[in-house]
Amino acid sequence: MNIPNALTLLRIFFVPLLVAVLVQERVQVQFGPWLLSSEMIALAIFLAAAFTDLLDGYLARRWNQITTVGMLLDPIADKLLISAALIALVQVHRVPGWIAVLIIGREFAVSGLRSIAASEGYTIAAGELGKSKMVAQVAAISLVLLSVDFPVFEVAARVCLWGAMVFAMLSAAAYFRQFWHKVDESVKARRRMELLQLEGERRKASLRVPGEQSPL
Repeated sequence: MNIPNALTLLRIFFVPLLVAVLVQERVQVQFGPWLLSSEMIALAIFLAAAFTDLLDGYLARRWNQITTVGMLLDPIADKLLISAALIALVQVHRVPGWIAVLIIGREFAVSGLRSIAASEGYTIAAGELGKSKMVAQVAAISLVLLSVDFPVFEVAARVCLWGAMVFAMLSAAAYFRQFWHKVDESVKARRRMELLQLEGERRKASLRVPGEQSPL
């Protein structure tokens, strides 16, 4: 196993640890001169996991270690991290449930579209909206966790959370548009191929009948 894939697996390992810390009652841990709350510990875990997302992709490209396993695990790890954080924050009444449902539902919908597209033999690449969506989600969750101990960040957290939801919906629409375009082209190409095959069979059948002239 190479280092980029190991970092992706580490991000998956962070998920249950993040949830366990977030759903605990208000606990405090003494770390040197600082007294850290469970939200601050969760924030550190979340940011460390988000950093591995940047690092594994960078190292995979730099060291030419892009693998099929890594391409499969990386989006799964991202979705697990964001979904787990949002569900845990809903549990502790820090994020409205309907916003979490929209964002997580978008992830499932896009994954389904990509799976169908892959079965048809083409790939739906991540666009700029998709990349912005991930950045907005990381920023929103980080600010929500930070606002627990520092209420001055509450407004910024709320604005960023709405922004993450908007980016999620816009990127979902962009993915659906790509998917529909690809499916439409695929259906038309398949239909043309079927018509050509039928025409070829008709010509062969006409040639086998004595005295019958070719349609051409």
